Amino acid sequence: MEQTLNYPELALWIDGVPRAAGNRRTLEVTDPATLAVLGRLPVATPADIDEALDLARRSFPRWRDTPPLERAAILRRAAALMRERGALLAWLITRELGKPLPESEKEVVTAAEMFEWAAEEARRTYGRIIPGRVAGIRQMAIPEPVGPVAAFSGWNAPAITPSRKIAGALAAGCSIVIKPSEETPAIALEIARALADAGLPAGVLGMVFGDPGEISRRLIESPVTRMVTFTGSTSIGRELATLAAAGLKRATLELGGHAPVLVFDDADPEAAADAVLAAKLRNSGQICTSPTRLYAQRGVYERFVERLAERARGWRVGNGLEAGVQMGPLANPRRLAAMESMVSDALARGAGLAAGGARLDLPGWFWAPTVLRDAGNDCLAANTEPFGPLALVQPFQDLEEGLALANRLPFGLASYVYTRDSGIARQATERIESGVVCVNHCQASLPETPFGGVKDSGLGKEGGVEGLQEFMQVKYVSQM
Repeated sequence: MEQTLNYPELALWIDGVPRAAGNRRTLEVTDPATLAVLGRLPVATPADIDEALDLARRSFPRWRDTPPLERAAILRRAAALMRERGALLAWLITRELGKPLPESEKEVVTAAEMFEWAAEEARRTYGRIIPGRVAGIRQMAIPEPVGPVAAFSGWNAPAITPSRKIAGALAAGCSIVIKPSEETPAIALEIARALADAGLPAGVLGMVFGDPGEISRRLIESPVTRMVTFTGSTSIGRELATLAAAGLKRATLELGGHAPVLVFDDADPEAAADAVLAAKLRNSGQICTSPTRLYAQRGVYERFVERLAERARGWRVGNGLEAGVQMGPLANPRRLAAMESMVSDALARGAGLAAGGARLDLPGWFWAPTVLRDAGNDCLAANTEPFGPLALVQPFQDLEEGLALANRLPFGLASYVYTRDSGIARQATERIESGVVCVNHCQASLPETPFGGVKDSGLGKEGGVEGLQEFMQVKYVSQM
């Protein structure tokens, strides 16, 4: 029997239950493929935010003292519920964000894996014994949860990003108040519902929506909050880091990227083009690790560009709920305006249009997969992350020039290298200034691997053992 899928009533999540709009101001949530209004999201009042914070404060000691085995069991049950409800969760992602349903289904699985991984690691938050200098003394380094966490996640990975932050905080023993994106709220609320149904005590997780500036200031400046975790743009990350620093609060920041790709002469240019384009157009290019600055060595440059453009022109774009669609719309009109501005600027500066380059005649915010060849470093898109289905291709002469191009910008989140030469691979992985370097593939992040940038792309790590450690502090105990 086919399941009937309905868009839920939107709410805040406070004290373990949804809180309806009531008399609160509301915001429209729109389907980017049809521009239909999906629902109205309540805006949290200052009293709502303060209540969520107070609940996080009061629930923290109990959750901190809950044995890791019990915490892990709750996280595993939440993951199982997310998998059971996967059809609804994936449908909500596609309705709110627009990406093809198969991509949304994969995101739900990955989000569930975030909780499963965190559940496993919750039982392995080991300390250590440090040998004493004299007999009769015992010295211990003991990890402890840092305390209530203020979290902020964007719209482009609406299940994965909240899951990574919530799962890490809860596994470590922290309570958390999170502000997901107002553009993709339903999927975040379903994650909160899964945790409540799995047995998470009320108050340990709060979820608020509304004015980002007001909420971030109120959450970060509160004496309750001991840590800030944020995923979003570098400019906003700097502002939140400043707020956190004023209170000497720990901050984990996953910020913008502008990922380079180096395709060397010894690589298979067609295979590299196929892999890079699939990664480029995933979620319409609206991914912080999306390969954007594509550099191919001169010996394979023409073959690489030709294959890239050929495949881009044949990519099927449409409503993500339709079978066979490979790319959905952009998430909002801001991204559409950015594509128009960046493409026109690059063409005016001498770049060649190899594919796409225009808005598509469809109801929503659709842009054609676009490949610009011979794009110079002076154009806007070469220096500002496009965050859309736009790839810039340039040739390079040798290893030194390729590395210089890859490291040219102040960003360092993800980078990609295609080569069959182990020596080139070693030099590239050692010398590229990036938090993630992938050789001969484009899978930049998994639940069990550390993820995070360097330079202007962020501070700290999410995922892996390192991600869990971000939510913990070490106490030294010396006993005679």
